[in-house]
Amino acid sequence: MSQVFMDGWSCFPGAPTTFLCSVRWCGGCSVDVNLLVISGVVSYLSGAIPISRIATLVLRQKDALDEIEVPVPGTDEVYRVTSMGAAAASMKFGATAGCTIGLLDIAKVFLPVLLFRFIDPTGYTHLVAAIAGMVGHNWPVFNRFKGGRGISSAYGGLLVVDWLGALLCAFGGLCFGLFVLQDFIFAYLAGLGLMIPWLWFTTRDPIYLLYILSVNVLFAVAMIPDLRQYLRLRKQGAVDLDTVMATTPMGRGMLKMMRVVRPNKVARDGN
Repeated sequence: MSQVFMDGWSCFPGAPTTFLCSVRWCGGCSVDVNLLVISGVVSYLSGAIPISRIATLVLRQKDALDEIEVPVPGTDEVYRVTSMGAAAASMKFGATAGCTIGLLDIAKVFLPVLLFRFIDPTGYTHLVAAIAGMVGHNWPVFNRFKGGRGISSAYGGLLVVDWLGALLCAFGGLCFGLFVLQDFIFAYLAGLGLMIPWLWFTTRDPIYLLYILSVNVLFAVAMIPDLRQYLRLRKQGAVDLDTVMATTPMGRGMLKMMRVVRPNKVARDGN
């Protein structure tokens, strides 16, 4: 069926202008706007499924995950958990439940992104789906827009976009942060940050670059409440980074690894 292109837009002849339309960009390629919208809506709703909240109902827990308060050793201060993701679940239910919820958070974004990559294998629809799924996880309509911080959902999309890069950057950033820089924050954040140069040098595509920059921005915005709280407590001298790490099973695991390369410092910080 032929298409008529006008001012960069193309529509099937005879169809309403709001349907079956696409936009020409990137040297003449055509993108189905309706498919982009559908992928965004479907992936947002999938990402917005509140796995952690469902877990509290299944396990018959009365307290919500965003009401957890972790006492800061040696002070009267508490560290308030403000997210509803796998990390918060691991504090409430333990490492096994937290890991399971984290995998389900990955899957709820991975599956729709994989679906739209199959539907549109040569286009950018799956990138829109990946971003929408992360937005849904961070700000879910089904849970009053209280969600997680986006690590699991980000990797749910990245495993479809570039699974090799996602694994290499996550593992490389973790090892470099823990064993070279000996910095937990870098180890935690580096995987997503390293994907920026990885996707640029492997694709040379500005759309992929825009995608991964958006992922990092979404993660940074979602982390603002936690960073504000940490900086406030640190300014008061009530908490250090190792204390925050010790509140989650993942953080405790990282601390054990870091003791291999900086045993004296970890021991000193823990006193």
